[in-house]
Amino acid sequence: MQINKWLMVAGFVWMAPALAMQPASVEYSADWTMETEDGAFKATVYQAPNKERREMSDGGDKMIMITRRDKKIAWNLMPSDRMYMEMKISDPKVSKTDTSNYDYEQTTVGPDTINGVKTIKSKIIMKEKKPNGSKMAGFWWVTKDGIMMKLDVISVEKGKKDRMKMELDNLKIGKQDPALFEVPSGYSKMDMSMEGMGKMMMGGGDGDAAAKSDGAKGSKEKSGFGFKDAIKLLK
Repeated sequence: MQINKWLMVAGFVWMAPALAMQPASVEYSADWTMETEDGAFKATVYQAPNKERREMSDGGDKMIMITRRDKKIAWNLMPSDRMYMEMKISDPKVSKTDTSNYDYEQTTVGPDTINGVKTIKSKIIMKEKKPNGSKMAGFWWVTKDGIMMKLDVISVEKGKKDRMKMELDNLKIGKQDPALFEVPSGYSKMDMSMEGMGKMMMGGGDGDAAAKSDGAKGSKEKSGFGFKDAIKLLK
């Protein structure tokens, strides 16, 4: 399993709700897509107050990411191995979700419809409160219930530019099963020490993963896009 890539995806996933500034006021499920310079990813997302679950796969390797903001913990589940990683949301790896470290500016653009859902489009600019800190700017589209239907931003950190685009489709508002936001019984906790992670990375992928996969939606499917179009967002 490609641990480094999954951690990268997890970082973006944790960041998005923090950008919204306020959580959604309803429970829902939806199809989720994310595009970066590293590629495109798809998942199914389930959302409840302070709880979130995302299911995705890559080459047959299924992964489930559960974020429990009420417990300040996130779990990355690997069903093919019946194992999971646990991270505190306050860990340095996810510290950028603390938006109090940023100066923030939002300008309403106006109403817009994303995949059949009415939203309000806004322009956002975020700057980290320290010399030569990271910056982020672009647009987001949010429903009246606080659901972020789309996000299209460019971030700049230490001179390096990255673009991220996220979007929801097939939105279904309704009560979600509480079991979706728990680690299933029979899973073993992964050793997150340097030694344990080293062994996991050296072990490579699971040759039987494709056979064990139960058909989770999505895969890495296309390359990213350049910055020329993205820079227009900031004009």
